Amino acid sequence: MAHRARKGSICGIVQPKKCTFAALFAKMVTMDEKRIKQIKLKYGIVGNNEALMRAIDIALRIAPVDLSVLITGENGVGKENFPRIIHDHSLRKNKKYFAVNCGAIPEGTIDSELFGHEKGAFTGAIEKREGYFSVADGGTLFLDEVGELPLATQARLLRVLETGEFIPVGASQVKRTNVRIVAATNVNMQEAIRRGRFREDLYYRLGGITINVPALRERGDDIVLLFRKFALDMAERYNMPAIRLNEEAQQVLKTYAWPGNVRQLKNIAETLSVTTDEREITGNMLREFLPRVEASHTQLMAKEDNNNGKSRYEQEREIIFKILFALQRDVEQLKEIVNGKSETSSGSTARALPAPEAQTHQSQFSEADMADAEEIKDTAQPTIEEVTEELIRDSLRRNHGHRRAAAEELGISERTLYRKINEYGIE
Repeated sequence: MAHRARKGSICGIVQPKKCTFAALFAKMVTMDEKRIKQIKLKYGIVGNNEALMRAIDIALRIAPVDLSVLITGENGVGKENFPRIIHDHSLRKNKKYFAVNCGAIPEGTIDSELFGHEKGAFTGAIEKREGYFSVADGGTLFLDEVGELPLATQARLLRVLETGEFIPVGASQVKRTNVRIVAATNVNMQEAIRRGRFREDLYYRLGGITINVPALRERGDDIVLLFRKFALDMAERYNMPAIRLNEEAQQVLKTYAWPGNVRQLKNIAETLSVTTDEREITGNMLREFLPRVEASHTQLMAKEDNNNGKSRYEQEREIIFKILFALQRDVEQLKEIVNGKSETSSGSTARALPAPEAQTHQSQFSEADMADAEEIKDTAQPTIEEVTEELIRDSLRRNHGHRRAAAEELGISERTLYRKINEYGIE
């Protein structure tokens, strides 16, 4: 009796269903894309840039692996989203999560904030206090601007990462903690290590896994998508028609340098929404609200040249301060000449004769210069401190009081800016 061969068989032998590697890989890619899309929706991340997608993918993959993570990227790119993604998808998701801005805490109190202190450990320590490493035990601790930590604190942080042990300020007993560290920085860590501002061993301990968040200027069409989102958010919040960009304005957005990244873009969208009557934004209208920054300005700040590893921006800033110092020195010297302070008093050896170099410099002043000096000799000349204070005030004014943006513009850390604000009494 003849047997009828089944469909899909050869000589009555059933063939297995084919499942090629290409089909399996395509299915995995589809699942990853779907998961990343859900993450973007949950955390309010907008854009389809490849580097951004890769950063999210890495965050999801390493979340269950209990290792420390270093997140790098410029200020304002949205680095703060990634520690939350990592924590929420880790085995510690039901434990505590704390975020600490290391750059905003004064150097004298940073150890107390992180590791706690005993009663009477220092002036003002009227009671015992638990630090973040104690209260976050079992959870995740996000150390933002970790590159601003003092070297002494870096040594203590390294011990915690290696042994899980620390000693509160003023205590003698060792405490233990089980905390996962996720750190973030906008500092060029290799350059900071070269200058002795950051411990190399701590960097490699923190950066076992590194996630780089791309700058806004590198994200192409994402810039327009983000602007549209911020404009729609404002329209919904204040019940107004949403602004929209014409083609020229979209090109302006894409070619602008965006030194403040996503944070700056959001401020521009919100400002345009409430200050313009027109709902269609043209290129000229948009340019009026954008600070005059060359397209390569931020890139020049980020890239180093061969002059001692310093960026051009740093070199220019140093030159300006050197000029200010030299100017102040010349003014003081000129005042001394006018007042006769440079001459050696009769029978006195307390004051040395001017150096030959200084004498040559003094001889260059003409009678006209001396006459002008007579007019200003009793006039208070601006000191370096006064010039610095004015620079800080101007920067804060231009950035509408936003300290982080002002610190970026001045090329100093946020902690240094806070210290200068307190020193000069700036409100």
